[in-house]
Amino acid sequence: METFKQVVEGVGLAIDGVGVLVIVIGLIAAVGRYAFSKGDAAASYRQLRQDLGRGILLGLEFLVAADIIRTVAVDPTLENVSVLGLIVLIRTFLSMALQVELEGRWPWQDSDKKGAQSAGDPSS
Repeated sequence: METFKQVVEGVGLAIDGVGVLVIVIGLIAAVGRYAFSKGDAAASYRQLRQDLGRGILLGLEFLVAADIIRTVAVDPTLENVSVLGLIVLIRTFLSMALQVELEGRWPWQDSDKKGAQSAGDPSS
């Protein structure tokens, strides 16, 4: 049983590493794209923010998955599950805030409804 816990802990740490790596690669790619962009500075800056946000969102998904694996499989005490719940809540809030920042709408809103509401369409 101890070997299983060690393997699961190792898997969790590996997924944590992937999450951090995804964020770092996203940062490097976003900055590189921004550095070599030509044209409107405001549009380039918006693209930089979107690229950074996407990298962070993807990295956060990996980090949450690693936390869930380690907590549930390694040591599922009430305290650890409570801490996991708090971590997932905070990371979910961050993900939603980033998505609103990137797309200008809540995750549960259809992209078509946003356009219809802004156009004053009473049917939406």
